[in-house]
Amino acid sequence: MTKSGSKKDASLRRRSTTSVAQGAILLDDAEVASFAGELGKMIDAARTQLAITANAALTTLYWQLGHRVRVDILEGGRAEYGAQMVTAVGRHLESRYGRGFGEKNLRRMVQFAEVFPDVEIVAALMRQLGWTHFTLLIPLKEPLKREFYAEMCRMEGWSTRELRQKIDGMLYERTALSKKPEELIRQELASLRQTGKVTPALVFQDPYMLDFLELADTYSEKDLESAILREIERFLLELGVGFTFVERQKRIVVDGDDYYVDLVFFHRRMRRLVAIELKIGDFKPADSGQMELYLRWLDRNDRQPSEDAPLGIILCAGKKRETVEYLDLDARGIHVAEYMTELPPREVLADRLHRAIEAARNRLFSTTRAQK
Repeated sequence: MTKSGSKKDASLRRRSTTSVAQGAILLDDAEVASFAGELGKMIDAARTQLAITANAALTTLYWQLGHRVRVDILEGGRAEYGAQMVTAVGRHLESRYGRGFGEKNLRRMVQFAEVFPDVEIVAALMRQLGWTHFTLLIPLKEPLKREFYAEMCRMEGWSTRELRQKIDGMLYERTALSKKPEELIRQELASLRQTGKVTPALVFQDPYMLDFLELADTYSEKDLESAILREIERFLLELGVGFTFVERQKRIVVDGDDYYVDLVFFHRRMRRLVAIELKIGDFKPADSGQMELYLRWLDRNDRQPSEDAPLGIILCAGKKRETVEYLDLDARGIHVAEYMTELPPREVLADRLHRAIEAARNRLFSTTRAQK
């Protein structure tokens, strides 16, 4: 290369460098994306907060409108006049503010104020519940059932879809709580609202719906366990919010003998280990002795200082309720529940659950009277 050629190349390099310096600056794409992401999070947070604030304002307005119509129009002893008044007012509001304030929705607002008469409770709930949550709760006829779903929805942060699934799946009727006398249910729900403390009665269910496992007509306990682990996410959803998987076939040694706990979970809100034993047949009294051994071992060897005593669930294909009652397993931290691998028609399930609730309450009432 000639000397003049070298000078020319050097001159071109200087002009290129100067062009970059004087024009576009080369940026680090990763740095740009990172900073834009941080700003995006701020925007998303502001939008979420705005949506929450707007929803709370609307929910408050709907309650106030419903309360005002109920008190000023419908409680005057003139039912026919009140009904016509609501219709006329609804038409007037719809023409001015849209369909959201028409007669149909105005009557829903009145129902809202009727089934949630305490404005302070509404204010506490609407921090987590939106208007669409309330529209799912309003039609529920039983006040205790409605309060259960409202409080659990608030605690667990269910979406409207999740709340609908819980109601359709009859979660309340399947909880141990529903089997208690109404006064005890009120006390437990009041405690949940005031302290946020979740008890086993709110968490444990009977029966558990395991139709998603798609088991064959005949299966073993090992097949059942493997199917649960294969569908662990859906199994955790059926158990309820707060469960985390810990271990399968946990080995414990007592007097040199090996025993194996089928499944071990941890419940974050209760802060307890939960052992689950799977039985493909009916519950037998010996099953409770086996579970009690597991729970005592876990309590002595695995329980952390910040945790409460472990609990156990014996998940079986069937159980005789009187046998379970005589063993007084609740006092020993053991819950016996059935599971269903095929769902019956909803009407059949509802009838079965309602009869189980009634029988359990009658037994508790009789026991209470006998103790007095």
